[in-house]
Amino acid sequence: MSGNPYQDIEGNHAQRTADKSDSRSDIHEEPASDSDPEEAYLISQQRQRQGSVWSRSLAVVSPFFASSDKNRKKFDSSTFPLLPFHTTHARLHRPWLRKTTRSCCVLYCVVGFLAMLGVIQFFTLACGFIVSFFPDEIDRATAHWRQSQELSPSDVTHWPTDISRDIIPIQCHSHNDYWRRVPLYSALEAGCVGVEADVWLFDDELYVGHSRSSLTPSRTLRSMYIDPLMRIIERQNPITHYNPVLDEPRNGVFDTNPSQSLIFLIDFKTSGEETWDYVVAQLTPLRESGYLTYYNGTDIINGPITVVGTGNTPFNRVTENSKYRDIFFDAPLDRLVDKVDRIEPPAARVEARADNSGQGLSGIADGDIEPDTFDTTNSYYASVSFKKAVGIPWMLHLTDRQVQTIRSQVRAAHRRGLKVRYWGTPDWPRSLRNHVWRVLAQEGVDMLNVDDLESATRKDWAPRLSDWWH
Repeated sequence: MSGNPYQDIEGNHAQRTADKSDSRSDIHEEPASDSDPEEAYLISQQRQRQGSVWSRSLAVVSPFFASSDKNRKKFDSSTFPLLPFHTTHARLHRPWLRKTTRSCCVLYCVVGFLAMLGVIQFFTLACGFIVSFFPDEIDRATAHWRQSQELSPSDVTHWPTDISRDIIPIQCHSHNDYWRRVPLYSALEAGCVGVEADVWLFDDELYVGHSRSSLTPSRTLRSMYIDPLMRIIERQNPITHYNPVLDEPRNGVFDTNPSQSLIFLIDFKTSGEETWDYVVAQLTPLRESGYLTYYNGTDIINGPITVVGTGNTPFNRVTENSKYRDIFFDAPLDRLVDKVDRIEPPAARVEARADNSGQGLSGIADGDIEPDTFDTTNSYYASVSFKKAVGIPWMLHLTDRQVQTIRSQVRAAHRRGLKVRYWGTPDWPRSLRNHVWRVLAQEGVDMLNVDDLESATRKDWAPRLSDWWH
């Protein structure tokens, strides 16, 4: 050990400086002489141009080739400006970019998750597009309803009333049924016990459609519903060697439950007073065959088809005959609840229309509508807009107040023997729709007003993650 500590320190410092110089010379060789800066610059530029194309491409594709000491000996930052070399990274980027933060990891995870959902949604849409080119199960099955069958005595796979075999009737109403690919038959094949037709009176004929612009000469009440129902009920009530007389009461459309009546809801779109007589006249074939439910002055006689008038159906025309009625009224559900038990929805109530028209209002003065005005002798349904009577579930869940409103309305309708139906229930997202369906079923609502027949009749309403983007 030297006697002068300062000399030892200076020697060690010199040695370390020399080692660093040797190390830098291995990584990037400098010109032999620093006395000529211009010559050094030309040599540096010449070395940059000597980089191979393959090395450049490889380094651009994978930055890992520029991150190791071995590669830094071969390539410098000026040769590959796209690479994050440690020697230039600090000078080219701001300080906050040099830190690997947790927020970046979270951001990557969120972006990856959203990308995965996008891929799943793309495949879902693609599969739906492909499947749309093929007939669905309902379309294939409805062919059985429409085709004529000639039974062979030795054929044990068919019987006279097998038109609706294996179909279990479900308490659901096919909303705007005329929109189906096969009106009436699609609803029956799904098991719905209720169908709906919007009728318009033009030139002494009743046309079916959602609006005036959708009407066509071929889409009439008679061709779309009256005649098909006649054919279906006749096949369900055959005259054979073993059954020489018609059954009393008549069999309904469902072979698994012949006593189940099909609810045929007719929505009067034009003036009720003018449309009423035409609807009554077109129901004549069903009436004369004994296929309609009717009131005989004292009792309700159930038939295979129960006709209910809604929309602009005039209540005064429904009740004008006290001895016979085969068209029943769609009563206003929210007006059945006594004032003491009435629970107002959070939103302001919608006042009665000045022209006294619409579901549950036509043909009766507003002041004459009392909870006891409607009963089983003149009405079948008690319906109301879900949004008007219950309100919108803003939190994607029905509140206790909204459930209590539903409960009070159901009790009021059932006390009068009427079937409860809400129209305009939420249909998106599916999780909310299924939640509303579950609550309505639990609270005793008699008929679900649905557009998605398959989901409603399957009754598989458990929450799913996929419900949020379907």
